[in-house]
Amino acid sequence: MTTEELKAAWKSEEDCAFIKGWDFSHIKGRYEEENRLPWDYEAIVRSALKDEMKLLDYDTGGGELLLSLHHPYENTAATEGYPPNVKLCRERLTPLGIDLRECKDAAHIPFDDESFDIIINRHGDFFPPEIRRLLKPGGLFITQQVGADNDRELVEMVLPGVGKPFPHENLREQREGFLDAGFEILQADEAFGPISFYDIGAFVWFARIIEWEFPGFSVDRCFDRLLKLQEIIEREGKISGTTHRYLIVARKPR
Repeated sequence: MTTEELKAAWKSEEDCAFIKGWDFSHIKGRYEEENRLPWDYEAIVRSALKDEMKLLDYDTGGGELLLSLHHPYENTAATEGYPPNVKLCRERLTPLGIDLRECKDAAHIPFDDESFDIIINRHGDFFPPEIRRLLKPGGLFITQQVGADNDRELVEMVLPGVGKPFPHENLREQREGFLDAGFEILQADEAFGPISFYDIGAFVWFARIIEWEFPGFSVDRCFDRLLKLQEIIEREGKISGTTHRYLIVARKPR
């Protein structure tokens, strides 16, 4: 392809960069991310969850994980703050009887004190004192998070020198935050893994979707650097980076 044809193809990917929920099927087969973590987040949640427990999924996304748990709907609540996902959840969760609340502020969640036995949060925001307020004595908070060093090599390839969007998102600092808020830590782990892209169009789409990691990214702004990445793919078959995840299971004392 000529330079002009590459640019047109990449701008087409840029223009269609939109998702509902957390659906990356648009680039399926064009990128690969290591998802085999040292822990199984869903299994940890399932092992703690009993039908009679009150469950909150904070920042539920499109409700995909929440629905997969098949928890009794009358004992299930969820929040979401991203408007397209709020609309999706109203269509998906509310008709089932799940108590859905729109919320963008993790420090002010619109539920009463000690409402929940378990609060789960995968790749969303959280504020330990607010989590403590919402949990019943002995209640659990189970979270898997994207760490501060996620995709940093890829970011540097197109936006050199740009700062980390959430520099304190690491196991050490967040674990201390829960201890300071009066929690017991039952489990804590951190992991790094590979992520690879096999064509630059897929990378462009990804960078536009994950806009907080790639602030100000566009094909026009980063075109020369994208051409260099295209040379790497033609030579090596892929461009690669590193993912960063951590897990915390915390309990409010009885």
